[in-house]
Formats: sequence, structure tokens, C-alpha cells
Amino acid sequence: MVAEKIKIEVVYGLPDNQVLLALEVEQGCDILTAIKQSGIVQHFPEIDPENATVGIFSRMAKLDQELRDGDRIEIYRPLIADPKELRKIRAERAKAEGRASKVTGGRPKTKNTAS
Repeated sequence: MVAEKIKIEVVYGLPDNQVLLALEVEQGCDILTAIKQSGIVQHFPEIDPENATVGIFSRMAKLDQELRDGDRIEIYRPLIADPKELRKIRAERAKAEGRASKVTGGRPKTKNTAS
């Protein structure tokens, strides 16, 4: 019996270099196996397939998740900075510059001087 094949894509990108690899894998293949079969590590040696953070069409997925025809595996880079911490820094800066209320954090109310 011949194993049925499905078409998938594996993508990874840096700010100046992105690669999308289209390939066929056996039906029932999981994400980890597909990443290894794709050869993407030859393009980006920093990828560790065993510990990669991945998703399918922007939705987080586990490496042992079975693939379906047409899936696009996205390999994510680690975050450089914590988004929550960056938001906190921006909010503090806005308060210090008077662009935000020191009490509520919202936009400061302006007094209406029109008579």
C-alpha cells in the first residue's frame, strides 16, 4: 500500500532573509518530522527543531501535531524583549511627558477656556 502524500509549507524568517519551502510529506506526518525533512536548518543553522516554537497559520502548535494538506508550518524566533515590559515603559514615558494622566494613565483632560 502506497502512503498518501500531502502538500505543506515550512517558513522561517529574519528581518533581512525569509525562506518558504514547499514539500510533500506522508499523511500522518507531524510538525517535527516535517521540519527535519524540509531541510530548513541548512538555511538557518540556529533553528533547533527539537525545541522550536511553531505554529500553523499563526496559531501556536505542538511539535507532535499531525499535519493536514495545505498546512503552513511557521517557525518562530524568540522575542527580543517582553511586550508587556515595553508597554509599561511607553506608558511611564507618556506620563512623564504629560501625554497621559498620572492618575488614570489615560489622556489628560484639557480645560475648555472658551467663554
